[in-house]
Formats: sequence, C-alpha cells, structure tokens
Amino acid sequence: MYIGLETDAASLRVYDPQVVPGLLQTRPYAEALITGALPETTPTDIEKRVQVRMRRQERIAAPENPLRLWTVLDESALRRVVGTRALMREQLEYLVEQSQLPHVTVQVIPFDMGAHPGLNGQYAILEFPDASDSSVVYIEGVTSDLYLEKANDVQQYSVMYEHLRAQALNVEQSRQLIADLAKEYAR
Repeated sequence: MYIGLETDAASLRVYDPQVVPGLLQTRPYAEALITGALPETTPTDIEKRVQVRMRRQERIAAPENPLRLWTVLDESALRRVVGTRALMREQLEYLVEQSQLPHVTVQVIPFDMGAHPGLNGQYAILEFPDASDSSVVYIEGVTSDLYLEKANDVQQYSVMYEHLRAQALNVEQSRQLIADLAKEYAR
C-alpha cells in the first residue's frame, strides 16, 4: 500500500476519509474491506493482499526504530460498517489500542466540522530520516498509484495535512469518540 515502508521511512502522515488506514487494520477488517472493494478478486488474491498489509504493520511494532504514524480519519471511516458490527467493534477497539502507542497518533475529523481540506480524498506523506531522500506524497488508485515527489506538490499536501490536523479533534477527544463508537457497535 505504501512505498518505502519496507525501507527506513521515518514517518508517515495519512489522511483517509473512507476507511481505517491499512497500517491500523485488523485482519478481519482488512479481509472484509478488500473483499467488498474488489468484488471480482479471488480468495487467493485477497489473502495475498491481506498478508502484505499485515506484514507492513510490522513496521509499527518494530522494537527498534518503529515507524512514526500520524493519521487523520474522517468520522465516516469509523461509522462505515465494514463486515459486521462485531467486526467493527473489534476494529475500533484495536484502533484505540494502537493510538496509545507513543509513536502512533490518531485524530478524527467529526461530521460537524463540515467542509475541510481532505474532502478530495485520501493520501499519505512519507518522510525519510536521511535529508537527501525527499518526502513523497502517495495517492492510492484502483488501477495504479500516484507518487508525487516535486517539492511544491509535497508542500501543498503538507499544508493541507496541517489544516486537517488543526481541524480534527485532539488526540484524547478522538480516542474517546472511537471508544464510544466501539461501544455502540456492541449493542
């Protein structure tokens, strides 16, 4: 899903308006999501995609130099039922758990925020520890992906991301909203 995660990407900033980002997905959520999003995909190919997603998550749990992840989600990503209500409860509980790691930050843009800079769609910004490696914006597509490396493009997406972070609930408010929604799925 993201270029550079198999290497030494120091940090990743992600915005997703529709779904929980792959690096924070449980296996059942990833399976249900891929199955729903790619209905003509074979079970074997779905399993391969899920395995890749789970392998990439190892960068967050790495004992040394874990990936620094900052994600901003639209509230719709939390309310969209992927799979079953029980699966969603499990996913949101896992998201709360992951958000408590010192190198993982999760913020939510609530519905009542209205229009915001992320309405155009999801993207990620990869930043590398070596100053000679320039940052990259990654935009995932259905048939191909887009990588933006021009400094001006990266700067525009970075500014847009800063606006998203500023308009989102703070970390504690976001965690509480996610926990409250998880309880709603338990009913």
